[in-house]
Amino acid sequence: MPVKELPPLRVRDLFYTPPSHQEVMKRTLARVVEAVKKSSGLLMDTFDALEIAEVQRIREELNIPLVLAAGPVNKLSSKSIGSSLLDQDFSCIEWLDQHHPESVLYVSYGSLASLDSNEFLEVAWGLANSGHPFLWVVRPDLVRGMDCPDFPNGFEAAVHSRGKVIRWAPQQEVLAHPAVGGFWTHNGWNSTLESICEGVPMMCRPQFADQTTNTRYVVNTWGVGLELEGELERGNIEKAIRKLMKEREGGEMRGRAKELKKKVGECLKDGGTAQIAIDKLVNYILSM
Repeated sequence: MPVKELPPLRVRDLFYTPPSHQEVMKRTLARVVEAVKKSSGLLMDTFDALEIAEVQRIREELNIPLVLAAGPVNKLSSKSIGSSLLDQDFSCIEWLDQHHPESVLYVSYGSLASLDSNEFLEVAWGLANSGHPFLWVVRPDLVRGMDCPDFPNGFEAAVHSRGKVIRWAPQQEVLAHPAVGGFWTHNGWNSTLESICEGVPMMCRPQFADQTTNTRYVVNTWGVGLELEGELERGNIEKAIRKLMKEREGGEMRGRAKELKKKVGECLKDGGTAQIAIDKLVNYILSM
């Protein structure tokens, strides 16, 4: 069912909270809203061209001095000053150098999303059976209840040099690499925005928090991805990978993703919306 107050969202796209946590979450969100209303300004990691109606609605509904869409912030800061959950494995960049443009699927579930042991096996065989090169981030706690997941027998032989598994990736560099043609993501906002910045279409598998909302926009509003729905099953995974990486529908998503990348470039130019927003922020701070 659609949520009339928040198009294009459906009920299933809303932030999900288990019944036992709903009262705490309600109070937390109320405090957040109240704090924003009492603030001098709101700084958002997005850009006007990406969310025109949403940004304008926030500006109209918040009676505060400053509402700025200053993103994408990841393109405004140095990669060297960022923090990383684990040591980044830069050997994957050399591995990507050996592959054809837009041929590799990058797979990462971020720092918090996880799989159960059966899902992990289905993902492994889905990647192996797809026939496409892939770079898969398998952090130590990716599989619930395991410190370090075991790959199924025969997996390494099946993927050989076609697949590379690492503990943690320099994600912005990976997404910017010409060999990467798709991103299987949990759709946290940072990952979603980083993929948009580099013009990479997405295969979406949201789990919690804002991820379902982000997926709805990726798939239905911007048209730069597909959602992998239902239980994780190797046959469905294989079909989804081929659709994204090989079929016409995936090519059309890739084309729209590249158009969004151009809009990112435009907002970062001198006189672009990101630069204007940052200048307004600095001038406001200096005037206080």
